[in-house]
Amino acid sequence: KNGDDVPAARQFQGASKAVMDSNREKAGEWEASLQLFSVMAHVKVECGATVFNAMINDCKKGNEWTKAMQLFMVMSQKHVKPSRSSFNIAVSVYGKCGEWLKALQLLNVMMQSHAGLDTVTFSAAISACGGGDEWEEAVGLFSIMAQRRVESNLLSAPAG
Repeated sequence: KNGDDVPAARQFQGASKAVMDSNREKAGEWEASLQLFSVMAHVKVECGATVFNAMINDCKKGNEWTKAMQLFMVMSQKHVKPSRSSFNIAVSVYGKCGEWLKALQLLNVMMQSHAGLDTVTFSAAISACGGGDEWEEAVGLFSIMAQRRVESNLLSAPAG
């Protein structure tokens, strides 16, 4: 009721996370995730990176890329530190909407902030470059992967 009921707030946050997790695999459920986010904000339940990631991923799956990136920006406004998964999803979203340069800029931010880059991060960036026919950039990312000792695999290899 009054925001001081911490156990109830935690319980609500746990329940909302469970609802989001169940919605993740369903196409078109991004609306439900955003509605739930609105309710959580109204009752002043703080969302962590995991909840934001679920909502961003729902928007990505629903091809609502603008909404996904807006949520990514809201994370910093709410002082929620993006996780590696947050960055990976955002790089992937930029790739899906043809914004390969923004995907690379975000990758650069991750490298400068010493965020833990992994195969998923680079795969998303390579795919973004490939989708924009920027194969030279994609090949350059393989060099960076080798320099940073990030293991490459078939997922990070551009499709031919």
